[in-house]
Amino acid sequence: MENWTNAKLCDVANLILGAILFLSPWLFKFDGGTVSANAHIVGIAMAVLAIAALAAFAVWEEWLNLIVGLWALVSPWVLGFQGTTTATTVHVVIGIAVAVLAAIELWVMSQHPPRLTTHS
Repeated sequence: MENWTNAKLCDVANLILGAILFLSPWLFKFDGGTVSANAHIVGIAMAVLAIAALAAFAVWEEWLNLIVGLWALVSPWVLGFQGTTTATTVHVVIGIAVAVLAAIELWVMSQHPPRLTTHS
């Protein structure tokens, strides 16, 4: 039961981080265009994955969280907005947080695989 609770807390944290990333262009006054679009798309993806995980757990969701978190981390350099300090910082910090949470959940699942049946 404890692993389930920890997983739900990680999913709630991902939902909050996705919402912050989605709102960051307005909160931190990003430029329009690529920076804002990336923040909106990645923020929505994080939030949708977190809601999906809260509704029904699946291992693939954690792998997608890891990929989305890593994208948020590297997107300033891939998309060329690393010169915008605030936008880069927000993307990198949120990307690291989401990727680390996903990696922790994947590691915990590998140590304690979920039971497929109710029998011992």
